[in-house]
Amino acid sequence: MGKLLAVTPETFEEVVLQADKPVLVDFWAEWCPPCRVLGPTLEKFAEKEKRLTIVKADVEDNDELADQFNVMNIPTMVLFKDGQEVFRMVGKRAEHQLQQELAPYL
Repeated sequence: MGKLLAVTPETFEEVVLQADKPVLVDFWAEWCPPCRVLGPTLEKFAEKEKRLTIVKADVEDNDELADQFNVMNIPTMVLFKDGQEVFRMVGKRAEHQLQQELAPYL
């Protein structure tokens, strides 16, 4: 999907946990309508907000990641900072909502 980097269990530690800036992980699935709506919003937000990296984890292909981080509903977005989860959102968001909710962590 789109321009955002996809992460897998093999790349998760390097891309997310060892990142030098906050990373927002979008747990999603192709069959999920709210996930498909959120995708372009995240891509636009990623272009504007350079203080964090946004990546995607397809729960169908990476169910072990979804299990590891207790993702029960999608879309779920988990913000990691210094290798730790610091914030979680469930459900789609508009770009201004993303900015508002993530601002305290950036």
